[in-house]
Amino acid sequence: MSLYRSTVIPFLLCALLFVSCGKKAPVVNRPAFSSDSAYAYIERQMAFGPRVPNSASHTRCAVWLIDQLRAFGAEVELQKGFMPDFRGNNQQIYNIIGHFGDASGARPRILLGAHYDTRPWCDEEADYEDRYYNVPGANDGASGVGVLLEVARQLGLRDTLLTPVDIIFFDVEDMGTPHFYTGEEREDTWCLGSQLWATNYAQKGAEVPYQFGVVLDMVGAPDAVFPLEMYSTNYAGNYQQQIWRSAEQLGYGALFTYQQSYPITDDHYYINYIAGIPCVDVIHYDIRNATGFASWWHTRNDDMSNISKSTLQAVGEVVMSQIN
Repeated sequence: MSLYRSTVIPFLLCALLFVSCGKKAPVVNRPAFSSDSAYAYIERQMAFGPRVPNSASHTRCAVWLIDQLRAFGAEVELQKGFMPDFRGNNQQIYNIIGHFGDASGARPRILLGAHYDTRPWCDEEADYEDRYYNVPGANDGASGVGVLLEVARQLGLRDTLLTPVDIIFFDVEDMGTPHFYTGEEREDTWCLGSQLWATNYAQKGAEVPYQFGVVLDMVGAPDAVFPLEMYSTNYAGNYQQQIWRSAEQLGYGALFTYQQSYPITDDHYYINYIAGIPCVDVIHYDIRNATGFASWWHTRNDDMSNISKSTLQAVGEVVMSQIN
């Protein structure tokens, strides 16, 4: 080999490598999150059966959630209370709260929430006789809880947590007035657990301040789309934009779209309206179809077939990206 070949060729190779490297996308530091783990937590909830409030399945699931949070190092609080349902009958509520990091209130916390109960009626079923079945609740309930349990596990693995985090599993979210009810209806029949929590928080004078909150609801579907929910835009627009920018940077812009959805009554609404904490709803809502919600919503088909690990991974990473 000549001297020319031995010096020029390596030089050309280095130049090509430099040009090639220059075309690569910037490296994204992905937050630690396991969709396999989140999926397993959803399966475990489903094994209890529908988590209808005041049922044995609901109680067993609540005890398991408390045990899981404690195992991950959280200081766990069980908030008990009553709220009137659509008929005016008091419903027992058990909100489960896991505190991670400094609990003194010296530093504003981040609130992460999801509801763990399931709807007592499949009132979106086409056949009337099927409407009195319980909703299985794989996506509507278990998916948000599954993601937050994995978030909790990841927080438990950290040596330090700069920003304290509260993970709240809200109860009795999904007992709003069923379609087939024909009697006199109360207002605010949805999200009873978050109404109780927000009211208590407001009455305490915000002893523990929060920077902002994020509520997850129906976050596991293979075809999920998370638009800009309008209450979130109105009450917590800056944080909503922050979260959606993070999703875009992580490569999940196709899921977290910048389309504006209608306002949705979910747990975040009462956290915003009653507690005064800016809170963002991450919820599957497709503005392209008639109801906005998927075909399995509030039916017997809300099962594990509606859960995608890739969607769980996306939501989990986006949530984790908000925590220091």
